Amino acid sequence: MDASRPRLPLTVIGGFLGAGKTTLLNRWLRDAGGRRLAVLVNDFGALNIDVDLIAASAGDTIALTNGCVCCSIGDDLTTALIGVLESTPPFDAVIIEASGVSDPWRIAQVGLADPGLTLDGVIVVLDASAALEQALDPLLADSLERQLRSADLIVVNKTDLIYVAELARVREWVASVAGAAPVFETANAEVPLPVLTGAALLPPQDRHRDGLAACDVAPHEHGGDAQDEQPHDHGALFDTWSCRPAQSLSAAALRAWLRDMPAGVLRLKGWVHTDEFEWAEIQFAGRRGSLRKAFERPASGVGVVAIGLRGRLPAALLEGVFDPARPAVSGQAASEYMSPRG
Repeated sequence: MDASRPRLPLTVIGGFLGAGKTTLLNRWLRDAGGRRLAVLVNDFGALNIDVDLIAASAGDTIALTNGCVCCSIGDDLTTALIGVLESTPPFDAVIIEASGVSDPWRIAQVGLADPGLTLDGVIVVLDASAALEQALDPLLADSLERQLRSADLIVVNKTDLIYVAELARVREWVASVAGAAPVFETANAEVPLPVLTGAALLPPQDRHRDGLAACDVAPHEHGGDAQDEQPHDHGALFDTWSCRPAQSLSAAALRAWLRDMPAGVLRLKGWVHTDEFEWAEIQFAGRRGSLRKAFERPASGVGVVAIGLRGRLPAALLEGVFDPARPAVSGQAASEYMSPRG
């Protein structure tokens, strides 16, 4: 790996055939937010990419007009990933669509093993209209539950196709299988980009400028189609919290805090100074967090951004860890700020 390049965020999308993975991918490709995405899929035909988006097509690769590229995985995922990592200019993120019955966590292990990649999250799409029936099928139940247990975010899709009472049963069943994994309910796979990927927490134009306030909470508009929002009012708003810590933090305390992240945080990403590394990349998605040495000083400088559902983002707890007015966090102090996920 070229040490001058930052690690490439990897997202794995899993879920049974028909759950809405392809619809989610198409939305992601159409609204890439200025980011160059490399999307690795098993089947081009299922993607049905908008013709207006296609710039060129050759063999196992489709180049889009917005800089994104779709590649066929073929028989060798490792070879496909090497091609993405060696691409010039570099991509901003890579997304892998797992086949319907595969375990997305096994695929995500690549993100933990390759030094050129960092795991941004595992997303599992669930068909709300079929979930309870699938859960009773002895041939499907084990694979479905394994997928849900691996998820950093569960997208319960097609909620417009079932009644409120059935949706309540789906919620109860998902919680019994996946525990505290965050759940996003929607129709037509309409999910805001910052919920799907930590790479979208800051707009591309903010990557190379010091735009964060010392500590700040702000609403984040979901830019979805108003017509799509009507069947499932999930608020269309998210809260984002940002902070620029002015001091070095305890790496041990931050890791302990990441293991027991307060409920309400969907994603957190940023760069901080620690007593272990001069520069460290911190990130959290769903149920997994990491603190790793940064290869170089980030162009945007020190700063942390978090996103959560409107009214549920624990800003006070986040400030207790990152607020520059407080002393560096000790392990004991970090535990006092925690409200662990249930």
